[in-house]
Amino acid sequence: MKLQFSQQPFRLVLMLGAIVASGLLMSNCNITPNHTELTEKNLKSETIVTGLNMPWAMAFLPDGRVLVTERGGKLRIVKGGELDPQEVTGIPKVYYRGQGGLLDVVLHPNYKENGWIYISYSSPKKEGEAGEDNGANTALMRAKLDGHQLTNIEHLYKASPNVRGGVHFGGKILFDNKGYVFLSLGERGQKENSQNLSKAQGKMVRLHEDGKIPTDNPFVKTKDALPEIWSYGHRNPQGLVIHPTTGTIWAHEHGPQGGDELNIVEKGKNYGWPLITYGIDYDNSIISDKTEAPGLEQPVIYWKPSIAPCGMTFVNSPKFKEWNGDLLVGSLKFQNLEHLVIKGNKVVKKEIIFDKIGRVRDVKQGPDGNIYVVIESTGSIVKISPKA
Repeated sequence: MKLQFSQQPFRLVLMLGAIVASGLLMSNCNITPNHTELTEKNLKSETIVTGLNMPWAMAFLPDGRVLVTERGGKLRIVKGGELDPQEVTGIPKVYYRGQGGLLDVVLHPNYKENGWIYISYSSPKKEGEAGEDNGANTALMRAKLDGHQLTNIEHLYKASPNVRGGVHFGGKILFDNKGYVFLSLGERGQKENSQNLSKAQGKMVRLHEDGKIPTDNPFVKTKDALPEIWSYGHRNPQGLVIHPTTGTIWAHEHGPQGGDELNIVEKGKNYGWPLITYGIDYDNSIISDKTEAPGLEQPVIYWKPSIAPCGMTFVNSPKFKEWNGDLLVGSLKFQNLEHLVIKGNKVVKKEIIFDKIGRVRDVKQGPDGNIYVVIESTGSIVKISPKA
């Protein structure tokens, strides 16, 4: 259902009122966020560490330390609110260009037993790899931490082909707690390859935890298709999370001008880029005159104008009981945090919290139940918690 504007504005107002009153929000509607007073009355924010250089992601170690990636290629440790001056060694060479560099860091769900740390990064082309000279693409590795050194390094996966240019690496890592790991891959600025199953660009890939390809992936038996692909038609996914109770995988991705999307990621589905989009190109030209088409998935919501979503977490904390099951999404462009109220698989409300907090690169709920936000622009991590 789509509302069509007519010459009867009063009738349109009545229709809109009826829709709001019934609680119906169509999956492809652009919901305008409201500013909340909750932050002023009930929540506080405090900076817990500064001095980071282009921080990208964080992971909480069981002993209270925090691992933080810096896009320039360094892995840092934060302990007790202090940035350890000694960086972690063993990081492979990264393609630090544009949006590329050292990206996500995630602990294995059974980290306490096996010690595996998973890291994504933009990997320069190596001899024998397909693609453009001086190019790169997103790679996944795992290792163990011994003091300030990575050991037992295993290179699990690299997207192909290598592409020159510094945009759209994706790089988000997610475990589904069923023995599989997902990695988001941007289309590296070559939008047409999002629809090409023989290339890893613009895809979600699904692997075993050791990097092997599951035999039940959707395109394993499809001629010329890469067997690691789980879904396709993505642009640049920068948020990837799993619902804490349903196990549903949610992702958000950057659109062009307008058309940032929030999607539920499912096996074998095509998410449409660039065949359908709610955005236009940066020169104001039309990418597609369609926003929907048969066989192509619609987003749960889209943002217009674009917010440049980055980082995302489901709330599942006794400290934020009213928000449990909801999403928190960071914005690079508007430098705020959005609270998305989730009912089933729909977003029924959006509100902006902590406006102008800075360019949000990562959002995670910590082991203590508080919310932690990586701020790229200030090189800091901020803790959000209830006021006493």
